[in-house]
Amino acid sequence: MKQEILVAGLGVTGVATAKALAQLGKNILVYEENSSAAMQSKADELRLIANIDVTFTQPENLPKLIITSPGWKPNHPVLIHALSSGCEVISEVEYAWRIDQKSAKPKTWVGLTGTNGKTTTVGMTEAIFKADGKKAVACGNIGKTVIEVITGDEVVDYLILELSSFQLHWSEQLRLHSAAILNIADDHLDWHGSFSEYLSAKKRITKGANLIIINRDDRHLNNLEFNSDQRVVKFTLDAPRPGEIGVVEELLVDRAFVDDPQEASALAELSDINPQAPHNVANALAAMALARSCGVNIDSIAQGLRNFAPGHHRIEEVENLDGVRWINDSKATNPHAANASLAAFTSIIWIAGGLAKGADMEDLVQSKAGRLKAVLLIGTDRNLISDALSKYAPKIPKYLIDGVSPEQLMDNLVIKGKELASSGDVVLLAPACASMDQFTSYAHRGDLFTEKVKQLVGSKK
Repeated sequence: MKQEILVAGLGVTGVATAKALAQLGKNILVYEENSSAAMQSKADELRLIANIDVTFTQPENLPKLIITSPGWKPNHPVLIHALSSGCEVISEVEYAWRIDQKSAKPKTWVGLTGTNGKTTTVGMTEAIFKADGKKAVACGNIGKTVIEVITGDEVVDYLILELSSFQLHWSEQLRLHSAAILNIADDHLDWHGSFSEYLSAKKRITKGANLIIINRDDRHLNNLEFNSDQRVVKFTLDAPRPGEIGVVEELLVDRAFVDDPQEASALAELSDINPQAPHNVANALAAMALARSCGVNIDSIAQGLRNFAPGHHRIEEVENLDGVRWINDSKATNPHAANASLAAFTSIIWIAGGLAKGADMEDLVQSKAGRLKAVLLIGTDRNLISDALSKYAPKIPKYLIDGVSPEQLMDNLVIKGKELASSGDVVLLAPACASMDQFTSYAHRGDLFTEKVKQLVGSKK
């Protein structure tokens, strides 16, 4: 039987997509170029499911529809071949959208993207919706894939999507009820090829959206143009203007979703947000705007924020002993995220380095040099940070830390950090880089840091 759909990639998204398509009765082919034992095992599992065939050989004849995994770059030979052959290449999110639009009662889709803060903001938004009694689920780049939710048994009225630039690149028809862009900075330039292409992919989230929510404090976003029939609401850490959401003293204030924009409605207090770092307040403001766009009651906003528990590896205090704080921000995988983390502390022993993904480190080092006491450098692209330190902060001591294994590397980092730290210092893991050169993921990196700090520092209590 001729295959209807090719699923490109056997990662988390590929496996979920293949299983959902089989459940829908589609005849599919899965192609994976990595023929490792782990992938072979995944393939064997899928082959047990009806209508799923898996190949590790590049197919010559392609079906008319290809659903690609987010990690596959646009210049991948299979995707180029598909497009040149007249095939359609889409994301799993796009396919899920098309399924839902054909259903008797399509769900309300709201979503957000940005360089940093996506997972936290989606989590906050979900907590607010649930505090209001709405049947909502966070999905996409967090939790379940979108297609799992759409084809699953759980009753859901609202989808709250975290969307990456990779997913948006391959999503043409996707139209959200309301769409937010949190911030934009250099990231994934190795995938997109340029900052303009990266920004263009991010902006796709707003295509056809009824309401667009953007960060007034982000210069790149303020320069974007939208259709005249689209409503734009801005959020800011300053006092809000009419039509905006912002901060007035200790209050988070709404002047966008009120009857009279000359008036203001208090939605929550800063104390409802954990942690209260500036970037996280911005996340909360975006979450509030998404919630209010769907009619969430004002009383549910603060309750939802208080109910929200921040995820691991995002400015997470691991230990506080003898006046020294140990902070795990392994999720700071680019300079923009690391900048937010460094801005939250002073007298920092900074652990940085890894895979830079084409990002520049000079602005980060130059702007935050005054907060640094010492820098511990790891990973493939650590010289980018080292060179920036030599240029903008030559007096700050820096140390190259290595290890024959991830465990030994983290041992050496924590031992050196402990040696350098004194009361009032913060030892901060905020690498500004991806982790895959030395660790399996940012979570692996953060978990090891947490483990070693508790072993080598916390045990001295």
